[in-house]
Amino acid sequence: MPDKPETWAWLAAWLQENWPALYAGLVAFGIAGLRIIYGGGTLRRVALEAPLCGLLALGACHGLGLVGIPSTTGPFFGGVIGLLGVEGTRNVAERFFNKKADEL
Repeated sequence: MPDKPETWAWLAAWLQENWPALYAGLVAFGIAGLRIIYGGGTLRRVALEAPLCGLLALGACHGLGLVGIPSTTGPFFGGVIGLLGVEGTRNVAERFFNKKADEL
């Protein structure tokens, strides 16, 4: 692979384009893991919820543009998702979408 500079250029361009979402996922993963450890959670819960929060933040960051929010704010939303956890994020999203459905 070192002999193919076009591959490294492609990887660098892809990382530059997707860095806010990847960073948000990493922030959510880290905050969720530390929150669970601080709260006295088990290693099993850390191993399950932290990656779920990271993946949830990664998915949410790619959807920010659909609601008019710049993708560069992804790490902030990743931090919020990590802090709220999977259940908290689900509750917030449920309230948001129920409110939007009632407006229609």
